[in-house]
Amino acid sequence: MSERVNVKKKPPAPVAAAKAEAALPALGPVGMLRWAWTQLTSMRTALFLLLLLAVAAVPGSLFPQRPANPSNVTQYIQDHPDYGKLLDTLQLYDVYSSAWFSAIYLLLFISLIGCVVPRAIAHYRAMRSQPPRTPQRLSRLPEYGTLVVPAEAGLPASDAIHSAARLLRKRGYRVDVRDDDGALPSLGAERGFLKEVGNLVFHTSLIGVLVSVAVGGLFGYSGQRILVEGDTFVNTLVGYDQFTPGTNFQSSQLQPYSIQLDKFDVTFDRESKGKFGQPIDFTAAVTTKETPDSPARQQILKVNDPLNLGGTSVYLTGNGYAPMVTIRDGAGNVAMQGPVVAKLQGDNYYSSVVIKVPDAKPDQLGFVGFFLPTAFVNEQGVSFSADPALFNPQLTLNSYYGDLGLNNGAPQNVFELDVRKLTPLNARDLAAGGITLTPGATYTLPDGKGSISFDGVKKYVGVDIHNNPGQVYALVFALLAVAGLILSLYVNRRRVWVRTGTHEDGRTMVEYGLLARGEDHRLAAESAAIRNLLTAEWQLPEEARQDSDPAGSSATQQTPSRQDDNGADSVTTPAGPGGPKKDQ
Repeated sequence: MSERVNVKKKPPAPVAAAKAEAALPALGPVGMLRWAWTQLTSMRTALFLLLLLAVAAVPGSLFPQRPANPSNVTQYIQDHPDYGKLLDTLQLYDVYSSAWFSAIYLLLFISLIGCVVPRAIAHYRAMRSQPPRTPQRLSRLPEYGTLVVPAEAGLPASDAIHSAARLLRKRGYRVDVRDDDGALPSLGAERGFLKEVGNLVFHTSLIGVLVSVAVGGLFGYSGQRILVEGDTFVNTLVGYDQFTPGTNFQSSQLQPYSIQLDKFDVTFDRESKGKFGQPIDFTAAVTTKETPDSPARQQILKVNDPLNLGGTSVYLTGNGYAPMVTIRDGAGNVAMQGPVVAKLQGDNYYSSVVIKVPDAKPDQLGFVGFFLPTAFVNEQGVSFSADPALFNPQLTLNSYYGDLGLNNGAPQNVFELDVRKLTPLNARDLAAGGITLTPGATYTLPDGKGSISFDGVKKYVGVDIHNNPGQVYALVFALLAVAGLILSLYVNRRRVWVRTGTHEDGRTMVEYGLLARGEDHRLAAESAAIRNLLTAEWQLPEEARQDSDPAGSSATQQTPSRQDDNGADSVTTPAGPGGPKKDQ
């Protein structure tokens, strides 16, 4: 048994010597820049950058962000000393304004522009150019058919081609008739340019969305404010409880409008057994002024129905109760008087209350406790709220005195009181006990520290104020992107060729073919529709509606296409013996 041995042939000596001496040309700085620009402006790079931007935004939801709440970031670094400062170095607490996020955003913007502009120019030229030349063998096209016009009809080949051109124009095709070049009369037609237009609109709209979002982030702002019934908010920096400016925000952007909360009503469910007592509607009656000199307007603010003032949107986001208290210090002077916002903590508007009185003399006072709209006591002696409405309001507090730490400049949460450095006055585990007040009641603090009175209850609302100059444009571009995407998905690019000739016996022979750019499952239906139009126009018998050429179906004649000289898909093969003949 013999074994076959594969021996690699060596190239001839001159070829080997030429390969050894060959040297690749140096790319050079200009070539490197051209190569980098080509890579950046490819659609593949744009899609990759879009995905990378989505991934880069993830840390913004995993770690506290400094623009939203600086105190949370400070606390997070203190709680995680091992890697907290490293995350700050990597700008993970300022994700959306970080250098690396901005770089991805800018590269995506440039990449999309580099993709869209050349494609738009190329598509404009394609729309201005003539349809591609007629292939020599239409039978090689995916959809192909023939028609025979009897000699008695008296329809010359040239008239048939012009008649077909008129019908195709009615169907929205751009038609070019070729009957004066010495060859068989033919036409080329194409339609579906809106597909590429939709594609360009989609990508251009993405650029518009990116620009709109960038404008909103640079020049917009947002803030929050709690308004108690009777309070007025004026749109100035000092009027906000919390304010988040854009990167290029200027205080001159604030329009001096005002909002006064006149009354706030909450409707509770009193019929459903499973949802009894739950709030079902919120209505805030407000008085607004666009400018200090503008007339006052009575308006209604509701959930998902914001007010629009001075280019900003004011949203109703929260509500609760604000007990009215009067606190006197040890000298008998009023150290604090007014509403105290109670923070919702549980069902039936069970709320926590924190009161800080830095102006009390000789010692600062602090109170921590709960507010119950409808107070009840269970068998274990624990108070709870049985209903969200004000049927039996009660204020339960513990009191402290000492240094509240408000004079050292460190920011504090108004809803929290650090009691570690304070001395307790009232508590359930002390001899003095806790403080329990109903509207109109007054309690005298131990050791001559003063007194506290429960004067009544008001309601409050929380409002979010947003100014985003790019918001409307982002919506417009988003709608345009959806419209462009629909066009690119449902419009098909198609080309039709028709060729006519006269047989020796006087019959007019017609053949036609269709070609789609990309996948088009409706091309066969389009072919049938064109065939029906031609047979109806030339009044051919009913049997002519069926293709007389069994070899012309799309199922058996699909062949790959190639690019012609104009960059269009075409099929050019030698004409077969069965094709139409030239007019004699």
